[in-house]
Amino acid sequence: MMISDKVKLTAKDILEKEFKSGMRGYKPEDVDKFLDLIIKDYETFHQEIEELQQENLRLKKQVEGANKRPAAQPQASGTTNFDILKRLSNLEKHVFGNKLYD
Repeated sequence: MMISDKVKLTAKDILEKEFKSGMRGYKPEDVDKFLDLIIKDYETFHQEIEELQQENLRLKKQVEGANKRPAAQPQASGTTNFDILKRLSNLEKHVFGNKLYD
């Protein structure tokens, strides 16, 4: 269901609304100013909703595309335990000096 199906008024409806004046009615200028603010908010909300719906569609497509691609296989590294121990040893010598090995 689209947002336009849920919303009762559009900015145009608010703009074109006519109020009958009564004996002790509101000042028409105050009503018009307030309605102008409401119209601006409606337009802002409508624009924001449109942008969010577009982003939502884009993200759904992105997720669908990611789900179709095979999962990346982890790359086997050429590093062996021996290489790691040798690097660790060199690092210890550098940090603690040669005292440990004398």
